[in-house]
Amino acid sequence: MKDETKCLHSGYKPQNGGPGVMPIYQSTTFRFDSTAEIAAVFDDPTKAHIYSRFTNPTVDCVEKKIADLEHGIAAMCTTSGQASSLISILNIASSGDRILSTSAIYGGTVNLFSITLKKFGITVDFIDIDSNEDEIEKMIMPNTKAIFGETLTNPSLQIFDIEKFANVAHRNNIPLIVDNTFATPILCKPIDFGADIVIHSTTKYMDGHALQVGGVIVDSGKFDFTCGKFPDFTTPDESYHGTIYAKDYPNCPYIIKARMQLMRDFGCYPSGMSGFLLNLGLETMHLRMERYCKNGLSLAEFFKNHEKIESVNYPGLKTDKYYNLAQKYLPKGTSGVMSVTIKGGKQEAIKFMDKLKLASKEVHVADIRTCVLHPASATHRQLTDKQLADCGINPGLVRVSVGLENIEDIIEDFRQALA
Repeated sequence: MKDETKCLHSGYKPQNGGPGVMPIYQSTTFRFDSTAEIAAVFDDPTKAHIYSRFTNPTVDCVEKKIADLEHGIAAMCTTSGQASSLISILNIASSGDRILSTSAIYGGTVNLFSITLKKFGITVDFIDIDSNEDEIEKMIMPNTKAIFGETLTNPSLQIFDIEKFANVAHRNNIPLIVDNTFATPILCKPIDFGADIVIHSTTKYMDGHALQVGGVIVDSGKFDFTCGKFPDFTTPDESYHGTIYAKDYPNCPYIIKARMQLMRDFGCYPSGMSGFLLNLGLETMHLRMERYCKNGLSLAEFFKNHEKIESVNYPGLKTDKYYNLAQKYLPKGTSGVMSVTIKGGKQEAIKFMDKLKLASKEVHVADIRTCVLHPASATHRQLTDKQLADCGINPGLVRVSVGLENIEDIIEDFRQALA
C-alpha cells in the first residue's frame, strides 16, 4: 500500500461483524483461562497482551501502523518523545559507554544527553552536523555504541545527511538512530537511507492537534546485534528468565528488549485512549503534511523578502544551504517549521512575537494552528551561549510553525507584527 492508504488501513484489520474503527481497549489488565496460559505469555510476550504497562491492543495497532509507514519491522510507543530518546539509548548503552550525536538537536535532548545520561555513566560526544566522514570517524571510540541525529533539526532546520552518518556507523558496527519528528514518514523514511532505529515525538505532526504528549521507537530489523559489540543482546537476560534477545527474537531483538526490559521497568507506556487519539492524527497525516509544506514555503518566501528579517532557515528555499540535501531526503517538502532571525536581536524578536494576533505564542510546534517560540528564552534557555551557537540558535531567532489556516491570513498576521 502507498502511504495515503497505510495511514487509513494499516495496523488494524476489522473482523467480520466487528467495529470498523479501531476500538479503545481502556483496560490495565487482560484475563486468561488458565495459569499455564499466563506463564506462556511470560515466556513469549509476543503471544498475547498481559498488562498495559508495556502493551495494549489499541496502542499495538498504532505501533504496527507507524512501523509500516517507516518501513520498519516493529515499533513501541512511549508517553513522550523524550522517553523515546532515552529508551533508544539505554537499550544499547550502559555505564562506561559513549554515544556520538550531532550538536544541532532539540534543546531538551541536548540536556538529556549532556547532563542526565552522564548520571547513568554514559558519555555523549557532540559533532557538527556538517562534518565529513573522516571527521566523524575520528570521533568513534571503541566504546561508542550508536550515532544520533535529527532528520530536520529543531529549531535550526538543518538537514542530517543520513547516508553519510550511516556509512560511518556501519563501518564501525554500531547503529544509527534518527529522530524523524519534523519530517514524519510522509516526507522522509530514514530507514531507506541506512538508519537502523527511528524515533519520533508523536506529540508533533503525527498527533497534529496538540491533544497529547507521546513518542515512538521504530526498529528497522536490519542491524546485526550479534556483531560482538552488544553482549546484552547475545547473553541471557537474568531479569527476564534467561532470554537471549538476538537468538530468541532474531527479527526484532531491539524492540523486544526495549519493551520487556526497559518499558517493563520504566512504565512510560501510553493508554488505550492515547493510542486511539494518536491514530486519528495518523489517519490525516498525509493530507496535513502536504498543506504544511505548501504554507511553509509561501511563508518562508515572504520572510526572505522582508526588510526586517535578517535570515530564514527553511530547506525548501532554493537559496537555503541545505536545499540540495532536502531534494535528496525530503523531495515532497520540508515541513511547516522554519526559523527566522529578526534584525535587532533578542528584544526585537520578543517585541515581534508579542505583536502577533493569529499565531499563538506557546511551547509547542508542528500543530494544526500557527504557533511561534523564542528558543533562546524558552526551550533552549538552559543552554550556554556556546551551546546555543552549536545548535545554530541566534538570540534573535524565532521558531515559526505554520498551521493549516489560510496562508493569506497567516502572512498578514506576520506582516502587521513586523510593521
